[in-house]
Formats: sequence, C-alpha cells, structure tokens
Amino acid sequence: MPSSPKSSPLSGQLVTIFGGTGYIGNYVAQALLQRGARLRLASRSPYKANDLKPLANLGQLQLMPCDITREDHVAAALDGAHYVVNLVGAFDGNLEKLMGEAPGTIAQAAAAGGVKALVHMSAIGADPASPTAYARSKALGETRVLEAFPKATILRPSIVFGKDDNFLNLFGGMIEMLPVLPVFGPDAKLQLVYADDVAEAVAVALEAPQAHGGHTYELGGPEQLTMMDIHERIAAAQGRKRRFLAVPDGLSATFAALPGTPMSRDQWALLKAGNTVADGALGLPDMGIEAKPLGLFLDKWMLRYRKHGRFGAANERAKARKA
Repeated sequence: MPSSPKSSPLSGQLVTIFGGTGYIGNYVAQALLQRGARLRLASRSPYKANDLKPLANLGQLQLMPCDITREDHVAAALDGAHYVVNLVGAFDGNLEKLMGEAPGTIAQAAAAGGVKALVHMSAIGADPASPTAYARSKALGETRVLEAFPKATILRPSIVFGKDDNFLNLFGGMIEMLPVLPVFGPDAKLQLVYADDVAEAVAVALEAPQAHGGHTYELGGPEQLTMMDIHERIAAAQGRKRRFLAVPDGLSATFAALPGTPMSRDQWALLKAGNTVADGALGLPDMGIEAKPLGLFLDKWMLRYRKHGRFGAANERAKARKA
C-alpha cells in the first residue's frame, strides 16, 4: 500500500521527473501526487500532462519544457529539486545521446545540487555488448548515472502493460478486426509488468534511498508468457475465435528491416531475445511490492473490443472457450 501524504517522506518535497509526460510518467506522477509530493514534469512536450492537473492540489504540479541533451535545460529543471526521476526512453533518434549520455548529465547535476535520491529507468536487456542500439544506449545510461551518482536506484522493467498501453491495445484492435493474424516471435518469453507496480517501485525507491540506493532491480510480473500465449489470452478475453500463424524468424527479420513497418530491427531483435527477469536479480518482491498478473485486468480491458461490448460478452466468451 502506498504511504499516506502525511507519513511519506516525499510529502511537500519537490520531485523533478524527466520524461514525466510519457506513458509510464503518467502512472509515476499519480503515485507521487498521492504521497503529497510536489512535481515538476520536465519534457519536450509538457502539454501532454495536462490531464494530470485535476489530480493535483494548487501548486503541486509544474509543467516545464526541457531538452535533456542540453545542460542548461537540465540545470533549470533541477533547480530546488529534492528528488529526481529519469524516465526518458525512445526507439529512434540519437539513442546514445538521449539514453546514454544525457542521463549522466542529469546525474551530475543532481549530485551537484545535493538531491536526496535519484531513480533512473532503464530496461531489461540493457547490455553494452548488445547488437541493438537501444540496449547499448540503456546500458551506457546506467553506467553514466552510477558514475556521477553511485547511490542512484536503477529500475529495469519488462514490457509495461496498462489499460491505455500501446501493447495490449495494438493486438486487441488487430484481433478484433482480423480472423487470421501473424504472430512474430511466437515463442519469445515476456514477463509483462503492470504500470502501477512500476510506478510504485519508483515511489518506494525515492522514499527509502538508504535501502534501495545503489541497487538495480529488474521489474517483471508474476508469470512468463510467450507472444503466442498473449495473443490467445487477448482473443479469449474478447470472446473471439481466431487463428494465429507463427511467423518464421527469417521472415520476421525481413519484415522489421522494411521501411514504414510498425516494428524496427531493434524491436524485433529485443523481442526475439525475450524479456524476462534474470535469475538471481533483485525485483519487485525485494521492494515489498506484490506484482499483479495480466489476468487480473484483461477481461475488463478487452470489453471494448468484444462483439456487442458488455451485452454480448458472456455468450461470446463461452463460445470461444468451447471452440
């Protein structure tokens, strides 16, 4: 359970969140607002966080335009901050600069400013020897952060799912429309983690830097699912009978190399490698967080994709299970 505003050490404290207007940032912001923290969301597109304004008290939320590749922008965003969170991530652009070097700039400024704790969001699979620019950049970012701020907490989530994500909803929409669907990397194992659990991990790390500072946590849900499992579960939750075709790896790689496709080469390589918590790695249980399974939410979230919505849900799902 999250701390109450009165009991949390974050209450009344200023937390700067870089990349706070993104998908995960929305969940992190809500978790910190509940604890009474004052938030400064620093982002290239701060207007994207306008929907958070009704959730904040007067003076509790500040939106600031910021380019984290510029030292002066970072310094301005950290002025007066007590805690810092970096959530910036991308699959295109200059990844080495954005996710590799810029986190070091943030960490250096945080250390110079005497902030109490820094949480850096990386990703499972971060590896300096990876064939993908994404994983190499994430690994470099971890190194640069820890060089400047050794007591930073590094969080490496698996694929983050939520009601409004671009993962479940992408496949949900396709399964709703198409009777036959290709599945890329059908045997790739993922350990999907709930967005609220990731946000809770950020808040817990900030609240107790003496316990979590200097550690790296891999954040995954309570089960490992293949891509084929995920497709089948989504179809069942929609009450739809669908045929899924396992796409050979060679064809998947060719598809990912084509311009304009929804999957990049890096994304395909990362998917093929799988995305699960490493054996022996610290994780959500070590932070006192019980990971929530996908099945706890999927039926409810797929309601919008069912034939006739909630009115035809029971009959359609019963038919799908018998098929």
